[in-house]
Amino acid sequence: MNEKILIVDDESSIVTLLKFNIEKAGFQTDVAYDGLEAVNKVEENEYDLIVLDLMLPEMDGMEVCKHLRRQQIDTPILMLTAKDEEFDKVLGLEIGADDYLTKPFSPKEVVARIKAILRRTTKQSDNRQNTLKIGDIIIYPERYEAEKGNEVLTFTRKEFELLHYLANHKGKVLSRDQLLSAVWDYDFVGDTRIVDVHISHLREKIEPDTKKPVYIKTIRGLGYKMEVPTT
Repeated sequence: MNEKILIVDDESSIVTLLKFNIEKAGFQTDVAYDGLEAVNKVEENEYDLIVLDLMLPEMDGMEVCKHLRRQQIDTPILMLTAKDEEFDKVLGLEIGADDYLTKPFSPKEVVARIKAILRRTTKQSDNRQNTLKIGDIIIYPERYEAEKGNEVLTFTRKEFELLHYLANHKGKVLSRDQLLSAVWDYDFVGDTRIVDVHISHLREKIEPDTKKPVYIKTIRGLGYKMEVPTT
């Protein structure tokens, strides 16, 4: 196991605990103690996953996450939050975090989440092989991009994974829970707002008229379906 994990937390006791258990599970680790240090390390090195605390000096975890995604750095992020910290899981995942854990946490659970995220991203990488065409949209899985006419469309990683999943299941009605499970691989206890937010973002990028979508149809009471436009 050669995966390298960046641990970002300003509490040395937490860093020591995470470092010990993550290395014990067979991963390599590196550490950063504030947001700016984390950004610099990620921009200068390659990591397979980032364990990122929400409350950090210099730049908080949300800002770090937003900055990395703006730079098109799609390294998976596991966000850590304290119970008394305000954290909107939908917002956190919308800006690019892949999962989150609330402190206090079990080190075993952290390692289990890391392994789950890496399994999922490896599987998605293995599946990103064939170009897909839906109407006048061409999807390039290996680039996380699509083209519509002569325009290159860019997406956040989760937007693209949602688009790719819908395209792979075109013509099928998919519930919000199905999409949540397939793309986020996490039990949100029925909180499917994140799916609706990402569907809205996709429509803004691919639909000629967001008020009259022709690609991603809402099936009232059931979910969403991707179709090839008839005109």
